[in-house]
Amino acid sequence: MTKKIVILIAIACACVHSLPMFAWGQEGHRIIAKIAYDHLSRKACKSIDSIMGKRGMLYWANWPDEIKSDTIYPTSHDWHYQDFDGGMSDSQVADALVHYPKEGGNLFRALDSLVAVAKAGKADVYTLRFIIHLSGDRYCPMHTAHMDDKGGNAVRMAWFSKNQNTNLHAVWDTKLIESQGYSYTEYAQMIEDTYAGQRKSIEQMTDSQLLVNNYHFTESIYRYQETWDGNTYHYIYRWHQPMEQQLYIAGIRLAKLLNEIYK
Repeated sequence: MTKKIVILIAIACACVHSLPMFAWGQEGHRIIAKIAYDHLSRKACKSIDSIMGKRGMLYWANWPDEIKSDTIYPTSHDWHYQDFDGGMSDSQVADALVHYPKEGGNLFRALDSLVAVAKAGKADVYTLRFIIHLSGDRYCPMHTAHMDDKGGNAVRMAWFSKNQNTNLHAVWDTKLIESQGYSYTEYAQMIEDTYAGQRKSIEQMTDSQLLVNNYHFTESIYRYQETWDGNTYHYIYRWHQPMEQQLYIAGIRLAKLLNEIYK
């Protein structure tokens, strides 16, 4: 996809958060890309490597975050999230995949547009970089979070006794992952070994089912926030495994998407 086409897609996306959004952080997006790469079909792997370079999808998984301040894609900021209100019904959440909300981000609209370009056989390296990254963003709970707190950016948190030095969004983007102390390759392998038994069921679920599950997951994070005792170790103990499962889901669904594009 040419830069002109990307910008034309971006022009249709006008709602931008006032605070920066970096889903999963560098390590998280590489973990997702590594899991996906390990589950690509032979044809998909060959096709993607020919466009992005050998294992290029791992090395370029963070590029859409890195160019947010660049003028090359000046309106792509709001591609990375789609906010929801609390207390929505399952049908209201699922409907967002079909009838894109008019405010609160353009993650679903942008991703669908990019995938359509790829399925038409017109994907270039930039198209794939965005698809790989945005597909991961979709499973980061604070990128389908509440509009009124800017996806958790306005929810201040102390982390390891430092007074309100971070926020809920940053905890889920980076701090939970970093707390485990793995390299991205080590963590990806551990997650694959741990959650491999869930692969088939994850592949069989519909996008709507997964989005609704993700919504309930995000709501449970907000509920926990109301009763959390402020102990960072307690927070890590409660959430590191659900976070790992989200990374696995993101990786498996990305592999499924790319295998469908290059079938």
